[in-house]
Amino acid sequence: MSDHADNTATIGHYEHEHRGGFHYEVDGKRLASMTYSRAGASLIIIDHTEVDKQLSGQGVGRKLLDALVAWARETGTKVMATCPFALAQFGKDPSIRDVLS
Repeated sequence: MSDHADNTATIGHYEHEHRGGFHYEVDGKRLASMTYSRAGASLIIIDHTEVDKQLSGQGVGRKLLDALVAWARETGTKVMATCPFALAQFGKDPSIRDVLS
């Protein structure tokens, strides 16, 4: 069941002006997103994470955060979080805190 979803799932990134995010799609349908606002050339603020109920408990929110952290590392972007989910993940996992502002 989740294997099929993983085989057809993609994580994409978009940015337009001062807003952006990462989204999780299965068969072209967006089922989860993590959004941010730019607070400067090299600083973003994660403000919201939303995952469709059918994917609950499958770690999709964390996959989005991992994609964002990898992107932040590659681009030298620092991260702040106001989103409760992202705050909790940064609190639990010291290995991703290097991107925090």
